[in-house]
Amino acid sequence: METELSIEPQSLKKLSFKSLKRSLDLFSPTHGQIPPPDAESSKIRISHKLNSDYVRVKTMSSEHATNAAKSQVQQEPTPSNALALPGPQQSNDTQMGGPPKDLVIGSTGQPRGSADAGGQGRSSAIIPSNVSSERWCSLEAWGSEHVNFCHHGKNSKQMASSCLACTLEELQSEILLPWLTDMLVISGHLGWVRSVAIDPSNTWFCTGSADRTIKIWDLASGRLKLTLTGHIDQVRGLAVSNKHTYMFSAGDDKLVKCWDLEQNKVIRSYHGHLSGVYCLALHPTIDILLTGGRDSVCRVWDIRSKAQIRTLPGHDNTVCSVFTRPTDPQVITGSHDSTIKLWDLRTGKTMSTLTHHKKSVRAMAPHPTEDCFVSASAENIKKFRLPRGEFMHNMLSQQKTIINAAAVNEEGVLATAGDNGSLWFWDWNSGHNFQQAQTIVQPGSLESEAGIYSIMYDLTGSRLITCEADKTIKMWKEDETATPETHPLHFKPPRDMRRF
Repeated sequence: METELSIEPQSLKKLSFKSLKRSLDLFSPTHGQIPPPDAESSKIRISHKLNSDYVRVKTMSSEHATNAAKSQVQQEPTPSNALALPGPQQSNDTQMGGPPKDLVIGSTGQPRGSADAGGQGRSSAIIPSNVSSERWCSLEAWGSEHVNFCHHGKNSKQMASSCLACTLEELQSEILLPWLTDMLVISGHLGWVRSVAIDPSNTWFCTGSADRTIKIWDLASGRLKLTLTGHIDQVRGLAVSNKHTYMFSAGDDKLVKCWDLEQNKVIRSYHGHLSGVYCLALHPTIDILLTGGRDSVCRVWDIRSKAQIRTLPGHDNTVCSVFTRPTDPQVITGSHDSTIKLWDLRTGKTMSTLTHHKKSVRAMAPHPTEDCFVSASAENIKKFRLPRGEFMHNMLSQQKTIINAAAVNEEGVLATAGDNGSLWFWDWNSGHNFQQAQTIVQPGSLESEAGIYSIMYDLTGSRLITCEADKTIKMWKEDETATPETHPLHFKPPRDMRRF
């Protein structure tokens, strides 16, 4: 007699619990145990870290050892590590009571670049007599130890013969010209001024504000020329095309608009962002537009067809800064997730991710002529070398505020603007902060409205435009009356550069 076996139907929940119980019984005894370390992998990891992080220190120590051995062989009557010595004629004149003359750094009694007793060329830069020898000793020590930050960009082999050509007058002319805000203060917006862009002909500039308008101003006189309306929320990004009479704007209303400046109206709109658009950039050579916003994505648009060519995902938070280059990496983005990404525009993939910052990267600025850029966050300002994104060094001071904008001109003057109204000026090569300015709010505004949201140099690099929270636009220029006596050099080079 045949018996039929009945299979009890089981729910999906019961089967899931059974599977979890089997997995727990199988793996729970070893769940809390850490696997034993692999000695070979640990050795490879440590050696790689030593080679990548301390290769400069190893090179410097070998060079110092070679120089010390040569100095012991020569055994000159004067100490070999004396960097500032009197010239051959100065000692006699000083003993006779004559006026002090210039000091000589390096080998005495020989012209610059001549060979010394050891057979190698050594510099003998002339120092002005009104400069203390201790100050120039520190400058030479700085140049000999930190070869990557030489004022002339020389490598370690060229450093010994030409680094000290950076005289005091050159440093003061390139670094220490202070910037004043008495040039022009423009008011006209009814809300925070959030963005700025300058015309390629350097005759006018445009600003976007929280009052949902875009205003076009004359760059020389500061007079209002035109007001454009069309956004329904604050305008966060602006860009002016080099090829066409087009202007592009982006705002918190998720809209990206293309304006024809001959007709003064919107001719194209680019739809696709899921939230507010925070930054905008135009490619320098091809007709594409890049936008980033709160949807954590950078989008690439074709200007003519309004089509979305690429979507560059990968950030975990708002994309708040972007700039483009004609060569790879053509797109660099900074985000609130504290990372910077370098993108391959052809494939739409990330070439490199820089994780050096600890806080949001709200501002980035590429150098106009060099292949490097700076990124600014609340904890530090860092400089990177392109195209690989190699970290170069930090700026020597900390602004200690949220930095909203950064800009650099061809003369190597970097400006960074903070949420507390601070505007700091830096030397691009050394990272020295030579001026700390504070903006003044217009009468009737609160002290808390001293924030600066956007800055930009004009095409000549001689005027700086700042957009501020007190609804004003200020223009800064260099103080042409400044002299080395009124603004002396206060630069003490550090013994080591912070690399974190």
